Amino acid sequence: MWKNLDLYLIRQGIQDLFATGSNMAELTNPERRMLRAIRQREGNWTLEEVLEACDWDDQAVAVAAGHGLSNRGHVKISETSETGVILGIEGQKAKEFGLLEARLWEFISSNKDASMKDLSANFERHEAGPGVGLLKGLGVTLDAGKFSCENPDNVSKQIADREAFIESPTIDNPLIEHFKGRKNLIEIVEAVTRTWSITSTGMQVPPSDLEEVVKIAEITPELLQSDDWKNAEFRPYDVSLEASMPKSGRSHPMQALIERIRSIFLEMGFSELVDDYVQTAGWNMDALFIPQDHPAREMQDTFYLDNPKQIELDPKLLADWKAIHEHGGHTESTGWGGEFDPEISQKGLLRTHTTVNTIQYLANNPEKSCRVFAIDRVFRKESIDKTHLPEFHQIEGIIMEPGANLGMLVTTLKTFYEKMGYPEVRVRPAYFPYTEPSLEVEVKWRGKWLELGGAGIFRPEVTEPLGIKDPVCAWGMGLERLAMLVLGLDDIRQLYISDLEWLRNQPIL
Repeated sequence: MWKNLDLYLIRQGIQDLFATGSNMAELTNPERRMLRAIRQREGNWTLEEVLEACDWDDQAVAVAAGHGLSNRGHVKISETSETGVILGIEGQKAKEFGLLEARLWEFISSNKDASMKDLSANFERHEAGPGVGLLKGLGVTLDAGKFSCENPDNVSKQIADREAFIESPTIDNPLIEHFKGRKNLIEIVEAVTRTWSITSTGMQVPPSDLEEVVKIAEITPELLQSDDWKNAEFRPYDVSLEASMPKSGRSHPMQALIERIRSIFLEMGFSELVDDYVQTAGWNMDALFIPQDHPAREMQDTFYLDNPKQIELDPKLLADWKAIHEHGGHTESTGWGGEFDPEISQKGLLRTHTTVNTIQYLANNPEKSCRVFAIDRVFRKESIDKTHLPEFHQIEGIIMEPGANLGMLVTTLKTFYEKMGYPEVRVRPAYFPYTEPSLEVEVKWRGKWLELGGAGIFRPEVTEPLGIKDPVCAWGMGLERLAMLVLGLDDIRQLYISDLEWLRNQPIL
C-alpha cells in the first residue's frame, strides 16, 4: 500500500508541481471563491462586499484569500489608513457611569455647603483626590476644606463639553490633548481600509480552475486504512516558497553565564558547593571575624527571620568565637574588644554571601585540601535601582592546601578571567574583615578598569577556631555585575525583565 501511495503522490503531486513551472501552487478554495466573486464586476470591492458575496463571516479568511490572489497577480490591493480615537477601559466606564469630575461637580452643586470631608465620605479614596484636582483645573477652589466657585456656569459648560467628547470621540476635537493626558480614557488607533480589484490576469483564469474541490492536505492513519486515497485529490505544495523559522527555546542569558562559569571552574579542577539559604548570624558573620557592631549586620542590610528566629549552635563554637572577638583567643590578635553576645550569633537570617557555606565546608573538613566554588543566591536589604537588587547571585572560589599563597591566588584569578575573555587583570590592596592581605580585582573593559570582586587570604581569627591549619585563598564577585559587563548592559534590572524580544536577541554565551 505504501509503495502504491508513494508512486501516486509523486505522479499527481510533485510531478504536477514542477510541470506548472512558475505558475506557483494551485489556488486554494477561499481564493477561488473570492476570485469568482469579484470577477462579476470591475472596480474596487470593500471588505464588507467581499464577505457578503462570498458568504463569509470571518474577515481573516477574506484578507488571507486577497493576499494569496495578490501574490499571484490576480487582484490588486489598495490600502488607506486613517488615525482615529476610541475609548479606553476608563473611558468606557466614564461613558457608562459619568466622568469623575462630572459626578463630583454634581455632588458639590447639589450640596451647597459641601466640604472635602463630605466628598471623602461619598466617594472612594482613589476618586476623591484626583477628582478634586480635575475640578481645580476647571476653576473650583478648596479653602479650609470648603468648595467654592466664582463661575459655576463655566464649570458646567466645560464638563458638558467633556461628556460630549466621551459620548462621541473624534480625533479633531480640541479636547483630544486633554484626554490623552488621562490614563486609559482614550486610545489613538490607526485603522487600515483595504479594497480589492480584479486584474487582467485574474480575468483570464479559466472558470474550470475556479471550481471549489475537496483536497487532502494531511495523510492520516484513517485515510491509509481505506482505499479513499486512490480517488482523492492531494493538495500540492510549493517547495520554492520560504518556510518560516520556528522560534526555539534557549537558556536565559543569566543561566547560560552560570553554566559557562561552572564549566571554567570544573576545567580548573574545582568542585561545586551547594548549600542552604537560611543560616545563623554566627556562621554568616561571627565565623568570618565580622564584629557584632558592624553596619552590615544591621536590619537595614540583612534579612533577619521570624521563623526560625533562633538556631541553636554548638556552645564550644560560640565560646571560641567569643574569645576571638573579645581578645583574639590564641591567635596573637587583640580581637575587637567589647562584649560578644552569643544570642546575636544564633539569630536566623537569609545569607548575605556564599562565604557562609564555604566556611562551614572548611570547618567540616579542616585537614582536607580542597578547591571548591559556589554560584548561588544571596540576599541583602538593598533598594532596587540600576545597579542594586535585594536578591542576586554571588560567585565564590576557595583554595585550601599546604603552601597556598598570594601568588597562587592572583594567578588563579588571572586564569579565570582570561578564560572568561578578559586577559587584562590587575589587583590592588583593599580591606575586608576576614582576609589579610586583601585585594580588589579589576579587569579592563572598553579601555577602562572595572572592579569585579574581592579576594584575599583568610585571617587566623577565621581559620584557627575551626581547626584549619593550611592557608585559605578566597575570592568572590557578583554574577549580575559580570553579566552586565558581558552583555553590555547599564541597568541590572534588564536581566530580570521578561522581554522575549530582548532575550531572543542576546548572544549565545
